[in-house]
Amino acid sequence: MNGAQLLIQAAAASGVEYCFANPGTTEIPLVAALAGDTRLKPVLSLFEGVCTGAADGYGRIAGKPAMTLTHLGPGFANGIANLHNARRANTPIVNVIGDHASWHVNYDPPLASDIQALAGSVSAWVRLSRSARHLGEDLQDAVQAAWQPRGQIASLILPMDLQAQQLDTPIAPLAPLQAPVRRFAADRVEQVAAQLRAGKRLVFIVGDDGLSIAGLQAAGRLAGLPGVKLFAETFPRVSQRGGGLPDLDRLPYFPEVAIGILDQYDLVVCAGVGEPISYFGYEGIASRLAGRERLLNLAEVGDDVSGALAALADAVQAPAWTAAPQGIELPAGDAALSPQSVGLVLAAALPQDAIVSVEGGTCGYPFFTASARAARHRVLTNTGGAIGQGIPAGFGAALAEPGTPVFCLQSDGSAQYTIQTLWSIAREQLPVVILIAANHRYAILQNELRRYGVSDFGPQALALTELDRPRIDWPALARGYGVPASTVRTNAELHQALARAKASAAPCLIEMEL
Repeated sequence: MNGAQLLIQAAAASGVEYCFANPGTTEIPLVAALAGDTRLKPVLSLFEGVCTGAADGYGRIAGKPAMTLTHLGPGFANGIANLHNARRANTPIVNVIGDHASWHVNYDPPLASDIQALAGSVSAWVRLSRSARHLGEDLQDAVQAAWQPRGQIASLILPMDLQAQQLDTPIAPLAPLQAPVRRFAADRVEQVAAQLRAGKRLVFIVGDDGLSIAGLQAAGRLAGLPGVKLFAETFPRVSQRGGGLPDLDRLPYFPEVAIGILDQYDLVVCAGVGEPISYFGYEGIASRLAGRERLLNLAEVGDDVSGALAALADAVQAPAWTAAPQGIELPAGDAALSPQSVGLVLAAALPQDAIVSVEGGTCGYPFFTASARAARHRVLTNTGGAIGQGIPAGFGAALAEPGTPVFCLQSDGSAQYTIQTLWSIAREQLPVVILIAANHRYAILQNELRRYGVSDFGPQALALTELDRPRIDWPALARGYGVPASTVRTNAELHQALARAKASAAPCLIEMEL
């Protein structure tokens, strides 16, 4: 046995199922070891940002870490944007980063870089392996570091010579890892309950597992109390929706709107979220959406948030929650697509327990509103704001639950950042439907220009925000990666395309002309 084989055995023994990989020369011993151990499935991607985004989507749905395998510092750097999103989502991920042989790296070869600094920018745990005999322990320590109640990213840097080194004496088997246990603090529950009993008006911002089925049911009970309002965080890692569950709308994105809402209440209760901060700073608008003196903390990220919400509802004798109405009235079939109609048609088409990965504001918000009346499903959003997450996260989610239909509701500009995911989806033949909202522009940038005071877009502004010279041929691009594709322009055409996609249970791309 060599070091690489020991590491792969340790990964499999620790419960790691997938290795999302884009390997190079310094990872060849690991590639050979993966070929000899069928317990850990390697998944090749054409770009490291696909690997890390897929590991994020997998971890959010599976609740445990996948492994990524990348090549030296530059390869890892290609995946950092989606690791940023995963860090903000508190997703457990284990990165294995190949490095030059320890006897070669000091010569400063062309691909040498400060991998520890790169990994440290997105990782809570970083280690450079120094002994082939301890590679199994190193890997298991990485899994344990990632697989916490508050999930996090762990990165293990692995010199090539340690991977290839033969181990002459047996290595003792590693003990199995235990899944993390979530808890909540009863005194925090009582602090919030006391404010409710005192008649204070409370607004809750709910995240983490507070947006699970149990969490939403408890939230629905609290919503029945006078003077209480509940919102989901603006970009949840995973949110259950539909199927009669209470509808927690997302806290608005723009700070002046969110501040206006929160200011209507005496106190802001954080339940599985950090301090509410504006995404960007705007002159004359506070960065904090609510002053710290008005914040109450019911549960931290990584706590048993749903349990805390339920305990609070019991403590104040909140009424039973009432099932939300279901059923969606479809828009006129012959009408042209709009963001609102896309949201309605997709929500109506969702099968039970589907997963929707949303990236982009064009259709994302209208869909989230409509989805409250859909069949029971889960929604993933872009927690960190680094674009290029939506399709890889959907890909990873599909691998976490084989056979579960996944829909990627994706804006056209951000889709190009990790469009190579189409090849991986086709290769794995997963039931993933990619819906491209093709408005051929960066709509968010145009909205920000308007907020900045620019009302008349000249040629230079359009040159930086329009995607129409040339327009991307989405069906041709998808087919080039092995994914069947079609273009729809009306509500009826989208409805029919979704019906065909569900019936085929195979990957496809639908370009929605808006």
